[in-house]
Amino acid sequence: MDSTAIRVVDIVPGTSVDGPGLRTSIYVAGCRHQCPGCHNRQTWDFDYGTLMTVGEIMDVIEENGFNVTLTGGDPLYSVDAIAPLVKAIADAGYVIWLYTGYRWEELIDIPGIDDVLPHIEAIVDGPFEMDKRDLSLCFRGSSNQRIIDVQISLSAGKAVIFDY
Repeated sequence: MDSTAIRVVDIVPGTSVDGPGLRTSIYVAGCRHQCPGCHNRQTWDFDYGTLMTVGEIMDVIEENGFNVTLTGGDPLYSVDAIAPLVKAIADAGYVIWLYTGYRWEELIDIPGIDDVLPHIEAIVDGPFEMDKRDLSLCFRGSSNQRIIDVQISLSAGKAVIFDY
């Protein structure tokens, strides 16, 4: 198992707010978006949390047996670290969602993203915008955020909304 270290703020098994069904949500440290009104401000600090290897994280995922959501912070500030994790998660048969403050049109140009996207089912993209906050939305905090079907979007060459 890969020994890449990822700074993890928290792992929450059995949550239903970060994607369909029960999921294991992994909160990765570090975010420069720093959205006003963010409910995870502690995750902005890149040094917060605990260093965990891919193997240690996989042990928690497999112990619980739920599909996985990567959130934070913003996991895409740690592309090199999460790439082996998303591969291991997908290889173990789990479906992955990822939350990011980047828009699809920005994130497709992040160096190393090609090692991440093939393993992701859906991305909730865009920064949280307090003036667009909408508690009635599933899996999103504000109406500017989209749930992107990653695999169809890669094939189409543009962002395609996920149909769940």
